[in-house]
Amino acid sequence: MPQGLTIGDLAARTGLAVSAIRFYETHDIVKPVRNQGGHRRYGKSDIRRLSFVMAAQKLGFSLAEIAPHLKGLPDHKAPTKADWTRISTQFRKDIAARIAGLEELRDKLDGCIGCGCLSLKSCALYNPEDALGTEGTGPRNLKSFAP
Repeated sequence: MPQGLTIGDLAARTGLAVSAIRFYETHDIVKPVRNQGGHRRYGKSDIRRLSFVMAAQKLGFSLAEIAPHLKGLPDHKAPTKADWTRISTQFRKDIAARIAGLEELRDKLDGCIGCGCLSLKSCALYNPEDALGTEGTGPRNLKSFAP
């Protein structure tokens, strides 16, 4: 399509609402160009960007976590394999850290996680007189989840 995709076309291709596409535009996820009539026109590469964002958000990543990864992609043209490799390398690290944190939570969930009393009897052994409270707030035995 020589003039690019309209916002309606992009919405139809991605399954997103027009308002969502405009929202992503305010966060520089997509960067439409204006035609002579002043209407927004999107590239097919914007479908890839939005699809990546939707998949990452489905995995629990926030837009604030996703957007920086997309900053280095070229505007108004399809990213290269090298572009996606660079993004995926860092994103894999973020995903691996989340997996490790979830596994730690899973493995310690049925015991004391150091944020209160699941059992006063256990706390007397693992956290006598709330000693972990001197380290700060939150689940102190799950450091990756601690503030």
